[in-house]
Amino acid sequence: MEKTSIHGMWSSRLAFILAATGSAVGLGNIWRFPYLVSDNGGGAFVLVYMGCIFLVGLPVLIAEILLGRHGRRSPVNTLLDLARETGAAKAWAGIGWIGIIAGVLILSFYSVVGGWTLHYAWLYLMQLFGGAPIDDPAAAFSALLADPLELTFWHAAFMLLTVGVVALGVEKGLERAVSFLMPALFLMLLLLVGYGATTGHLGQAAAFLFQPDWSKVNGGVFVAALGQAFFTLSLGMCTMMTYGAYLPKDVSIPKTGAVVAVADTGVALLAGLAIFPIVIAFGIDPAGGGPGLIFTSLPLAFNAMSMGVIYGLLFFGLLFVAAWTSSISLLEPATAYLVERGRTSRRTAALSMAALCWVLGLASVLSLNVLSDVRIFDRDIMGFIELVASEIMLPLGGLLIALFAGWALKESVLREQLKGLSPALFTLWRWLVRVVAPLLVLAVLLNVLF
Repeated sequence: MEKTSIHGMWSSRLAFILAATGSAVGLGNIWRFPYLVSDNGGGAFVLVYMGCIFLVGLPVLIAEILLGRHGRRSPVNTLLDLARETGAAKAWAGIGWIGIIAGVLILSFYSVVGGWTLHYAWLYLMQLFGGAPIDDPAAAFSALLADPLELTFWHAAFMLLTVGVVALGVEKGLERAVSFLMPALFLMLLLLVGYGATTGHLGQAAAFLFQPDWSKVNGGVFVAALGQAFFTLSLGMCTMMTYGAYLPKDVSIPKTGAVVAVADTGVALLAGLAIFPIVIAFGIDPAGGGPGLIFTSLPLAFNAMSMGVIYGLLFFGLLFVAAWTSSISLLEPATAYLVERGRTSRRTAALSMAALCWVLGLASVLSLNVLSDVRIFDRDIMGFIELVASEIMLPLGGLLIALFAGWALKESVLREQLKGLSPALFTLWRWLVRVVAPLLVLAVLLNVLF
């Protein structure tokens, strides 16, 4: 008998692709990936990265989705049911707890950064109506970080937008939101690439990103590519398992997973083609990327360029949408679990988890100003939370997901969920998820720890 999710279902394959791509596409795609490419061999890094997607990212992504679709419940309860079904230890449900806790911790600081994007999008929107320009972006960004009340306000605004979507459920909330937000994201990205082409430096930007320089490729580049391939697909935090629980039975998981992986990479590369023409045209130092470039250097270029206010609004609007779609997926697993415990409506569950994330996020807010001198393992509070959640818990969760799907789950379940996959491809996928992916993810985890 086919199981159904009490939370609702995606109406189509496209709805799932938009939601899963929205989860995968985040701030890291837009401000981190292009610089990894440019600093690590250009086109050579892209080829190494795509190899890592094939060897690790896609196999684990398929594993997460199939676990979710077979279980049709939140990650913790799905893994409990599957462990009982296969005669495996109930301790495997710990994977779900790792994912939920990691998601809560990540959302706590991700919402703070998402608040920055919302703040800047608002500043550029106000400039269209006569608001003051950002004359000194470095000073403006420093002032924002130094003001805990301002940061708390935007952190709260971003969290309210996130919980507003999740509280409405799968069809009325998540699906409606991604059906609008993801096309908007792609449209804004294409407009920014088109604007970048008008600078006359699109060809140089393309060479910067795609011209292979094999001399830069070493062991560190492989680790960086592997880490990016894993983290960019939102693996290990059980969001894809949760979204998979709402996936219709007749949708091909391997084909859908491949589309999500390609779309995620495509967005990251298009972001490079949008950013680097401006970087080159205005002589901005791209080293390191990150907040320094996004919130201080690029606004200087926007001030100097024709129609810079519109470009700035599009750019920060793009960042905000990318952050918003990712934050929605981070809140969903914990919300689904609370609903399944009973006696809790989806609205109450979503508000409760969002409130928890918001309160935890205050530690990240204060680490930027009042508690900036507090260091944990040579990191500020926000950096330490990111280390524990993103760099340790996610690869650990991904490693365990691969091992559970590859070794503990019955082959009949795998074949049922991957129906339509040829015997040769099924054997290849199972070998990758059993042996190759765990070994390579373990290498990433050990690299972080040691």
